[in-house]
Amino acid sequence: MAIFDDEEPAPPKGLAPRDLEPMSIDALEAYIGELQAEIERVTAKIEAKRAARGAADGFFKT
Repeated sequence: MAIFDDEEPAPPKGLAPRDLEPMSIDALEAYIGELQAEIERVTAKIEAKRAARGAADGFFKT
């Protein structure tokens, strides 16, 4: 299946796109805030998992 310039890329799995057309500017800004909060939550989880993996790697390499 070819992707043309006017087609939007598929969203990441697990993230359903919202129809942005009917949303007001305030609603769009609120949506951005929600997305940024989710990004921060996921980033914190990644950092925690990396720290745990690093601790485990250090334990098993010594």
